[in-house]
Amino acid sequence: MRPRRFVRPEPAPEPQTRVNERIRVPEVRLIDEDGAQIGVKPTAEALDYAYGKNLDLVEVAPQARPPVARVMDYGKYRYQEEQKAKLARKHQSQVHVKEIKLRPKIATQDYETKKGHVVRFLNQRAKVKVTIMFRGRETAHPERGRDLLMRLAEDVKELGVVESPPLLDGRNMVMLLGPTKNAGVTRDAKAEDVQSSEEAVQGDRGGQGPAPARDEESPAREEVREAQA
Repeated sequence: MRPRRFVRPEPAPEPQTRVNERIRVPEVRLIDEDGAQIGVKPTAEALDYAYGKNLDLVEVAPQARPPVARVMDYGKYRYQEEQKAKLARKHQSQVHVKEIKLRPKIATQDYETKKGHVVRFLNQRAKVKVTIMFRGRETAHPERGRDLLMRLAEDVKELGVVESPPLLDGRNMVMLLGPTKNAGVTRDAKAEDVQSSEEAVQGDRGGQGPAPARDEESPAREEVREAQA
């Protein structure tokens, strides 16, 4: 006897909007193109009403009893829905997480450098995972790492907010910072100032054309002239 093959069931097709003749229920609650309710009508009569206006009959609420159908330009409606979906995807912000690693006994200069990186990441609207790495006997004093993390959070509080407080994870202590509403504002303002300055300079030069090239003589030519004199 041959073994039976396992056949993976195909996923059920997603429900699609029923339009015009695909609406096969006997009656619908009809809504005209302006959004006004006309009432419950036989589907054939609702189709004639839509065709009389050179529009489509679209089932917008199939779960209702009877289903709700609206008169509209279905092609235009689909285009508008696609544009809305594209706009929604465009505005979806991707969350990036950067990581900065510190030592409990970090030097002041190194701390300032690391803090600068944190500020830069927050201004890029990224989250920052700050990790304190303990070694050897340093694990006996986790409070030093916690104090360092909270000091950093205080130093960047205008740009970052603590989303996850310092937590000890093995030999490491981790804190997560997220950007505030102020993060990136200063950077954007500076970019606008630079662009405005460049436009102003270009405006001052407008109509004057490029500056004439300076005819600089080579040192050899100057020596020749001096010899002839």
